[in-house]
Amino acid sequence: MQMLQIFQSPAIEMLMGLIGVGAIAYFVGCIILSTWQSRLIFFPSPVIKSTPRDLDLVYDEISIPVMTWEKNRESLHGWWIRAASAKADVLLYLHGNGGNISANLGHARRFHQLGFSVLLIDYRGYGRSKGNFPTEAEVYRDAQAAWDYLVEQRDIDPRNIFIYGHSLGGAIAIDLAVRRPQTAGLIVENTFTSMSALLAKRGIFRLFPTKWLITQRFDSLSKLKLLQVPLLLIHGKCDRTVPVNMGEILFEAAKVPKRFLIVPHAGHNNVASISGEQYLHTIGEFYQEVHRQQHQLSAIG
Repeated sequence: MQMLQIFQSPAIEMLMGLIGVGAIAYFVGCIILSTWQSRLIFFPSPVIKSTPRDLDLVYDEISIPVMTWEKNRESLHGWWIRAASAKADVLLYLHGNGGNISANLGHARRFHQLGFSVLLIDYRGYGRSKGNFPTEAEVYRDAQAAWDYLVEQRDIDPRNIFIYGHSLGGAIAIDLAVRRPQTAGLIVENTFTSMSALLAKRGIFRLFPTKWLITQRFDSLSKLKLLQVPLLLIHGKCDRTVPVNMGEILFEAAKVPKRFLIVPHAGHNNVASISGEQYLHTIGEFYQEVHRQQHQLSAIG
């Protein structure tokens, strides 16, 4: 009887109530994370704030058709920024999860200054691209459509195409490079091992079993082990969005010719501006090494 009275005390009843509320809140949080995870990953903006013309770059507006899973035709909007030389290599630029291509023009110009023609595309749901809110599977298809455009519509040799991706775009770039081993090389900047591993390190998401709840996996670590093309990894040492140790893990996983540039004092979005000439010099060296290897293989063949 005394034990029953203890469990019926107001303090215990309040505690049990709080535990019940907490359990319900945790359960609801799991449902939200599982059901609405795309809304927690992608942050598209429809507003184009600037164009290549604002940076005195010569470009073409392009539209790339892409099919939905239901066989409906949609389209990707992009900019083709031509290099001075008609024989220049091409950089396919895959941006991160926020904004759209207009927020990436300044960085794209760096690659153009290195001599590349640059193709920037917006995933469906971003900028002027047509389509619903993006998912992992759809952004992979969007990247593939951009690749097909370069090879089939512009008749560019895959051996002259470099794939670049920043942050989430790095995961998309890794997926594309694994599926298209004909590409010249892969450059990824401040990207992560997997979405579940990244969320497990961030804020309130640490409380949830992200490994089991996250279906938008972006599992770059597993894919990178299958990579067959040269790799340049770049990461800011002070990145608070994607910890630098994730870049280190990815670098160790790759079994291809590879380079790793870690930039001291740089965060998630300022690596190029912090490192300055070192950034450009590293990419230039990577580019030259890739083509030296291509020439050596051609000579052997």
